[in-house]
Amino acid sequence: MTLLRRIKVDSRRGERELERLVRRSRNVINTKTLRQARRIVNDVRRRGDRALLAAVAQHDGFEAREAADLRMPLWRADSGGHDFGEAFSQALEKAISAVDRFHSPQVRSGYEQESDGVWVQERREPLRRVGIYVPGGRFPYPSTVVMTVIPARLAGVEEIVVVTPPRAYQESSALRYTLNRLEVREIWGMGGAQAIAALAYGTESIGRVDKILGPGNVWVNAAKQLVQGDVAIDGVPGPTEVLIFAEGEVDEEWIAADLLAQAEHDPQAAALLMTSDPDIAKRVSAALARQVESLSTRDTALQSIKSYGRALLVGDLEEGLELAERIAPEHLQLVGDGPESLAPRVRNAGAIFVGAFTPEVFGDYVAGPSHVLPTCGSARYNSALGVDDFIRRSHCVRFSPEAAAEWSNVAASLADAEGLDAHAAAARQRSGEES
Repeated sequence: MTLLRRIKVDSRRGERELERLVRRSRNVINTKTLRQARRIVNDVRRRGDRALLAAVAQHDGFEAREAADLRMPLWRADSGGHDFGEAFSQALEKAISAVDRFHSPQVRSGYEQESDGVWVQERREPLRRVGIYVPGGRFPYPSTVVMTVIPARLAGVEEIVVVTPPRAYQESSALRYTLNRLEVREIWGMGGAQAIAALAYGTESIGRVDKILGPGNVWVNAAKQLVQGDVAIDGVPGPTEVLIFAEGEVDEEWIAADLLAQAEHDPQAAALLMTSDPDIAKRVSAALARQVESLSTRDTALQSIKSYGRALLVGDLEEGLELAERIAPEHLQLVGDGPESLAPRVRNAGAIFVGAFTPEVFGDYVAGPSHVLPTCGSARYNSALGVDDFIRRSHCVRFSPEAAAEWSNVAASLADAEGLDAHAAAARQRSGEES
């Protein structure tokens, strides 16, 4: 069975496929989805708790008599029913340590300068209250808690609010344990557009936040797109993706496993192989067919590969680099001496994984950098999540009387050039000369 369709990128068909891949997000958040998400968002904004309860019942399948019932109970060590063992708790501690170690150097203070009576300062202040969305529609994601809450804590955020589908929270003691381990004390059981609306605008029971962060499904992203401007967001990511550039002596079983690790996330996920060697593409496709049959997530992975799994055939390393820059993937794996040598030249990727022993799944859990990354080509202009996403910068300025007199005519001259008379007059008032 041939799972990966081979595409010659320098063909007319190849160009059509590339356009489809590059513009993938447009096929995900379509007009119908936006319209339905807008209805939910506007209803929660207008009617608060009542609309939120109705939306959670309809879309999350969770019946609550009042909004307070949406607040999830915190983890208790004596609660029983754990679905994880000591191996998970030990692995979690190692992941927390790695993420904290990577992000700690991002913490920095502002600075100030003073020269000839002019004092200026950059202030870096943590956001007061942030909302973090933790996906849970298909699987619970304790790892997303680690990758988002730790940078927020390092930034000094005072109030961290987590929203996640109620069923995910109730059914995953690993998720509850992780939230408790990272001392998250405000957790709401709600997902989708209704959760984003509640965070953005607040209700009678839920306080609005300053910024919403974290990955989510199409409804989450449509809602984030609708509320931006009323609240800060970290971006509108689409479904996850990986591009593996493989050349030379490579292990097709490893590459197939890495592609499937991405494909099992979502039917809209993109698992892409890029190579100049048709034989590599053939071998990887055969390995995919073998491995996918044993996966519990087989149906999702097969849908993903059918929709967006491709083997992109390029002429050489330079053409591959050019194509990678155009796709600007969330995850870029470079396997083989040639591709690995390109790592310093890559500009457009959310994260780069160099070498056969560095699979993207290490980035999901243990490498250290946050796995919340720009997708669907937005790596051209967006960055990986970090401490700065939880910081706002402002400036403070002070002129002495002498400095004001010195600079007043400079400012006035610039204002005159722009035709702003009141600006010029306000500057000249500080000249120290009698008018």
